[in-house]
Amino acid sequence: MELTASARGRTGSRDVDGMAVASFVLGLVGLLVLNIFLGPVAIVLASMALWRGTERRGRALLGLGLGVADLVVMAVLVSADNTVSWTFGG
Repeated sequence: MELTASARGRTGSRDVDGMAVASFVLGLVGLLVLNIFLGPVAIVLASMALWRGTERRGRALLGLGLGVADLVVMAVLVSADNTVSWTFGG
C-alpha cells in the first residue's frame, strides 16, 4: 500500500525547467561578477534545457543570450584595459 503519490512523471520536466531558470539567473548575475565562469555555465545549462524540451523556452533563450553577453562584456573589458578585473581610480 502506497500512502503518497508517485512523483516520477513530473520530476524530469521540473529538472529541465530548473535548468532554464538557473541559466537565466546565472547569466544575469554574470553580467556583474564572475562573467568568465558564469557565462559558459549559463550557455551550457540553457542549451541542455532547450535540447531536452523545456516548457520555459523563453527563460532558456534569455539565459543563452545573457551567457553570450557575459562573454562579450568580458572580451570588451579585456580589450579595453588588458585585464579581466575591474579597475577603479587611475
